Parts: sequence; C-alpha cells; structure tokens
Amino acid sequence: MQESKRQKQIGKLVLEEMSDIFQREGMSMVDGGMVSISEVSMTPDLLEARIYLSLFQVNDPEALMQNITDRTPEWRHLLGQRVRHQLRRIPELKFFKDDTLDHVFKMEELFKSIKESDKKNNTDEDK
Repeated sequence: MQESKRQKQIGKLVLEEMSDIFQREGMSMVDGGMVSISEVSMTPDLLEARIYLSLFQVNDPEALMQNITDRTPEWRHLLGQRVRHQLRRIPELKFFKDDTLDHVFKMEELFKSIKESDKKNNTDEDK
C-alpha cells in the first residue's frame, strides 16, 4: 500500500530528527564502522515508525542492533522532546537492519567475477 502524504511528512521528520539524535549521541560512528538511517516508514495511523539502519563496516552488527533496540525508550524520549509541538503522539520506534548495502556489494562482486571469467574465456579462445 502506498504511503499517504502525511505518512511521508512524518517519516521525513522522524528521519531527520533521529539522524541528528544518533549523531549527537555518538551512534553514527560505532564499533569501527558507520551507522546511518536509510529510511523511515510510518504506519497509516502514525503510531509506529519503522527505522531502517544502514550499517557499514561494523564489527558485530547483531550486538549493535541489540544495543540500539535496548535503548529504544531513550531514543523515543529524545525524539519526543524534539517533535512534541509537531505531533500529538510520539510514534513507537522499531529498528530494522537495512541490508541493501550488503546486496550491492555482493552484486558488485558477482559482476566482477563474471567480467574476470569473460576475460579469461576470451583470452583462452584467442590461443
């Protein structure tokens, strides 16, 4: 189902504020890697924000995701302080790992191996 205009507006607001909160709390550079919020989608009733985190070169992504999830009440409180004049109810926050970067790197590796095998096949045929 397509998001309404209001869902998109609230999602963008949550994304901007949570990105700033993560940066101020030191969560953007963690565990030898980077954490960024790639997307926020809101439920139709605007009571839940699904926050997708992009993790880049993090040593232990599962532990980091657990740490972030454990601190959800703290994140929601900080968000509430920032948007209390714009929203009637602060949405519940649900964090998910966005693994599109992993897929991109896997696809790049596949294309690279295909290209190398094509080069190898072409040189074998020339002999």
